[in-house]
Amino acid sequence: MGNAKTEILDLVREYHRNSAASGFVPGVTPVWASGAVLDEEDRVALVEAALDMRIAAGPSSRKLERSLAKYFGLRKAHLTNSGSSANLLALSALTSPQLEDARLVPGDEVITVAAGFPTTVNPIIQNGLVPVFTDVELGTYNPTPERIEQAIGPRTRAIMVAHALGNPYAVEEIAQIADAHGLFLIEDNCDAFGSTYRGKLTGTFGDLATESFYPAHHITMGEGGVVLTDNMALARIVESMRDWGRDCWCEPGEDNRCFKRFEQQMGTLPAGYDHKYIFSHVGYNLKSTDLQAALGLQQLSHIDEFGKARRHNWARLREGLDGLPYLILPEATPGSDPSWFGFALTVAPDAPFAAAALIDHLETGKVATRRFFAGNLTRHPAYAEREFRVSGPLTNSDTTTEGTFWIGVYPGLTDEMIDHSVATLRGFIERPH
Repeated sequence: MGNAKTEILDLVREYHRNSAASGFVPGVTPVWASGAVLDEEDRVALVEAALDMRIAAGPSSRKLERSLAKYFGLRKAHLTNSGSSANLLALSALTSPQLEDARLVPGDEVITVAAGFPTTVNPIIQNGLVPVFTDVELGTYNPTPERIEQAIGPRTRAIMVAHALGNPYAVEEIAQIADAHGLFLIEDNCDAFGSTYRGKLTGTFGDLATESFYPAHHITMGEGGVVLTDNMALARIVESMRDWGRDCWCEPGEDNRCFKRFEQQMGTLPAGYDHKYIFSHVGYNLKSTDLQAALGLQQLSHIDEFGKARRHNWARLREGLDGLPYLILPEATPGSDPSWFGFALTVAPDAPFAAAALIDHLETGKVATRRFFAGNLTRHPAYAEREFRVSGPLTNSDTTTEGTFWIGVYPGLTDEMIDHSVATLRGFIERPH
């Protein structure tokens, strides 16, 4: 059997090598905005887990959780089935009755930004809380500490903001504001794995942080995410809510780790009721699988080289586009070293062309574009009848809605592809309008 497995995995490696992509043809080969970069060992890791029939969470999941916690220097990491689920768990954990007077209750406010992705905001609404929308700065596409502090009101209890396209916000200063006002801070780090602010990894400043391992992100599990924290009480709540809301903390297939499985009494249940079936939270089932984790473990070994490639591609784009009129080019937040998710471009309001025309030109030239996520979320039908508060004008969020998009910097892009993106942009902007 062992020889058969070795033969199969050798064939997988051969299959991978034989399926390599052909060369790049400008204007014909797509320059994707994002995508997974998978080598033969990634393919082998996934197939090996499948051969071993590790179809639920198991040893690879536990090893990846430990590895992620070690990478960030935090005490606990809990894998989830997506980054969106990680955001839901992180915010939901703050509503736990186990936090007593510190818990968030319906009607409490959570500060966020209007220009972003919905799954940073949706958990606020899904928990009966009220999002408070602040504006962002053009260029960094992040809020400032001043905007965050101005948004604090009598019912504000937490801050939940994503690092925009891998570019850190001033998270140290915002963490200090949160601490001074007794607020929780959740870092949505899904687009910023490996970014640093003042020499420290993003995802390590808040009470909780999240990552996404969707194929578009810095590493992938196919689908997947993680909640990170240094707070053991919050970690225990996250685990419970992820795992159906149960009170038991045994791993799958494990029984009676606490040696009190039949010796506890909770709620109005009979004394000695099986602890594996006592529920202390209204939870979910948001676990990932070992198939996903096996791929994630292999991908994690590439994180430094992936980050280096993202920085290189971003810098090559920035240099190639420097000096072009009508475009607001992206800027790293002072004190940060972003592991970039994408390269944001804003068509200036006084440009003689619309963003849609430039986007169409890029797409025709096979340079893939993506809008800056939802732009101003308050303008979407999903939120038309939802309760929220707006702090200050959302002028820049409206500008992103009208004129901001991004193009790729992910590690699968070559210098030739980046140069084609630059040439396609320049070709449009430098022609008469």
